[in-house]
Amino acid sequence: MSDLSTITVEKVVDARGTSCPGPILAAKKGIPGVSVGGVMEVQATDSGTTKDLPAWCKKMGHEFLGVVEEPGFLKLYVRKMK
Repeated sequence: MSDLSTITVEKVVDARGTSCPGPILAAKKGIPGVSVGGVMEVQATDSGTTKDLPAWCKKMGHEFLGVVEEPGFLKLYVRKMK
């Protein structure tokens, strides 16, 4: 896995302040705006997103790259695979 702090993101989706299923819905809305092979960053405050987003990626055929914890929120990275 590459260093997520230096990854180039194509799109940032801010789902901070929403709880499940908010961050997943935000990711679902955001992913069409990312090119295949591109990376989307989902910002979330709901810790459940660390389980929900990888499951969504698996179901949708995208690659979950990982999580970076920032003060007060999470950054989750998704590579669009199709």
